[in-house]
Amino acid sequence: MRHLDVQVIQQALQWAREGQAQWLCTVLSTYGSAPRAPGAMLVTNGTGEHVGSLSGGCVEEEFLESLARGELREPAQIVSYGDSVEQRHRLRLPCGGVLIVLVEHRAASVEWIVHLESLQAALLGQRRLQRHIELSSGAVRLDPDSGQGSERVQVIDERVRISVGPALRLILAGLSPVAEACASFARAIGCEVIACDPREEMLHVQLEGVEMQRVLPSMFIAAAGCHAATAVVALTHDPRIDDLALMEAVHTPAFYIGAMGSQATSAKRAERLKRIGGLTDEQIARLHMPIGLDLGSKAPAEIALAVVADILRVYHGRERHAL
Repeated sequence: MRHLDVQVIQQALQWAREGQAQWLCTVLSTYGSAPRAPGAMLVTNGTGEHVGSLSGGCVEEEFLESLARGELREPAQIVSYGDSVEQRHRLRLPCGGVLIVLVEHRAASVEWIVHLESLQAALLGQRRLQRHIELSSGAVRLDPDSGQGSERVQVIDERVRISVGPALRLILAGLSPVAEACASFARAIGCEVIACDPREEMLHVQLEGVEMQRVLPSMFIAAAGCHAATAVVALTHDPRIDDLALMEAVHTPAFYIGAMGSQATSAKRAERLKRIGGLTDEQIARLHMPIGLDLGSKAPAEIALAVVADILRVYHGRERHAL
């Protein structure tokens, strides 16, 4: 749940500003089946309050019990969960899974607050950073991260490197039954979701957990931009909404830009975007038209599932033939 990372850092920052010490946990690696991927985070103030997730429940309980016993007081240390017979029986991680977790115990210092503010900025799309943590001393620093790979975590000798970048964002260019279903699926996998639609007939639509922008999607994209972890999907069949959004999105680093329609509709849209929008062949090639995986979908929820699955495929760098 990538958007959960934002909530973790926001809570850590709030506690730090209140003067509360905290434990920031980051999943470094997993073996076997594990509910969370490397890079997943959790923060707690040590009283049982926590935001984020490591495993979906069992590891969190073990971790909080360790804090209650007065353990895990080092500035930075690596802890394994599920790597012994006794732990596997108690934690019940699926399929013999093992989690390796970095646990940082941080005081509410000015330096830590500045560090968290920089992480928050990175997750909100201002820049991409790499955290460097020295396990022996607990020293931590941030460097610019220009890496484009999907590997978020590296452990080298006594050093841990963690890449921190924008939370996965989905911009819905216009509202429709398919767009509403996409919002539901996207939120379930932890995306930040923004829906843009100025049409009067859509003013009554409110989507839980979705940022509603009552402006043309193209205007929102032009004003707010798209970072490299943004997907833009046009799902209305209305050229006034869809085409303008596509024309604006191709000038951003958004990793996925798509529009709904048949092969024939997509071909007509491509011709229209070239003729009216002045898009080049290279820009047209960036557009996923028709959008989504070919699952034979007809119902709105099925189409939405195919769209979100294709977004994840591209985000993780998988080719269609490799599925």
